[in-house]
Amino acid sequence: MIHPIDGMAVMPETQAPWPARDNLRITAVRSIVTAPEEVPLVVVRVDTSEPGLYGLGCATFTQRFHAVAAAVDQHVGPMLIGRHPADIEDITRMIHLSSYWRGGPVLNSALSGVDQALWDIAGKRAGMPIYELLGGRVRAAADTYLHAGGTTVEETIENAAAILADGYRNVRLQTGAPGLGNYGAPGSPGGYPASPYPDGWDVQRYLRETPKLFERARAELGEEPGLMHDVHSRLTVKQAVALARALEPYRLFFLEDPIPPELYDRLPEVREAAPMPIAAGEQVASVADAARLVRDGGVDLLRLHVSAVGGLTPARKLVALCELTGVGTAWHAPADVSPIGAAANVALDVTSPAFQIQEGHVYPEAVHEVFPGTINPVNGYLYPNDRPGWGIDIDEAAADRYPPVTHLHERWAARVRRPDGGIEAP
Repeated sequence: MIHPIDGMAVMPETQAPWPARDNLRITAVRSIVTAPEEVPLVVVRVDTSEPGLYGLGCATFTQRFHAVAAAVDQHVGPMLIGRHPADIEDITRMIHLSSYWRGGPVLNSALSGVDQALWDIAGKRAGMPIYELLGGRVRAAADTYLHAGGTTVEETIENAAAILADGYRNVRLQTGAPGLGNYGAPGSPGGYPASPYPDGWDVQRYLRETPKLFERARAELGEEPGLMHDVHSRLTVKQAVALARALEPYRLFFLEDPIPPELYDRLPEVREAAPMPIAAGEQVASVADAARLVRDGGVDLLRLHVSAVGGLTPARKLVALCELTGVGTAWHAPADVSPIGAAANVALDVTSPAFQIQEGHVYPEAVHEVFPGTINPVNGYLYPNDRPGWGIDIDEAAADRYPPVTHLHERWAARVRRPDGGIEAP
């Protein structure tokens, strides 16, 4: 049998050592990269020998999309040709173990694309949405929050009020500061004229100003909305504890990623000292590392980019661990998660009692054009599609009209610096 993409012979070593119950086989695997919202999204398409039966999965690692696409097309894809698409557990384990230095966000994203595409095929074969394959719903929909940012506190509060007026009950707040190195909100002119790098990001200013933002938010938005804040991994352990305690009067729903992943062994210290729940994990690219966060008491809410740990199959195992240990889930899902990845998040949300809150994103019309079936929040809730599989397709002609641009994130990240010129985490 010949690989239909590049003529490579199928590797007999990758075939299962047991006979399949029918003649259905995987015939092609390929990546599709598109950027309808100017954010590169990677999707894997898995075709089968049954005409019209194919699956789609999210493999998005926005900053390294070329590497993921190459991993899918040149390494992972050829291993799947001739396999039965129902063997999801064996196939995903085989892919994970096929690289001697295994894991990492590139290979895991490629694995996620395959994994979610195989689940999509399973749902289509069964005539069922994925959430039914996972055991059915324990809730109707996933409560959602959106992000509100602004150059000033006033602008942030105004944007947050507009989100709440649209029916949302939860909002994440970020306010910019002078300079270029802000996260989640635009910077403002001024900077630090006397410094070597006047457009830098100043941690002391951040620690002073952030509590003022939430004092104003509670005064103007009221007591009911759930308020969140993302530190984006820029603080030391002591700074994170100081910020958490300063924010105590404003009763945050959670404080997100207070310290960098290199210091995650100290997250239990931060969590123990913080008066609000701690959410972390979006930079984790290992199932084992994610499990340690839960097992070792580092998080109240596990917040993963599901593609980075390998897709739905490993994520649902982590969900079970969260259920057993009393940890909640709050999956990462901004614009750099494809609509298929967002659908996978929602399938996990509505099928597990561990669910706490879901990051939402309102996809613009161009994304709906490329991905028919894309789900958007309704009155602050995300409802899963009821169609078989993910209920989402891809229009490849439309996808081709939105080619990705390389190095958008890198150009910004290179300028995230402190006032003394030192590089800062983006």
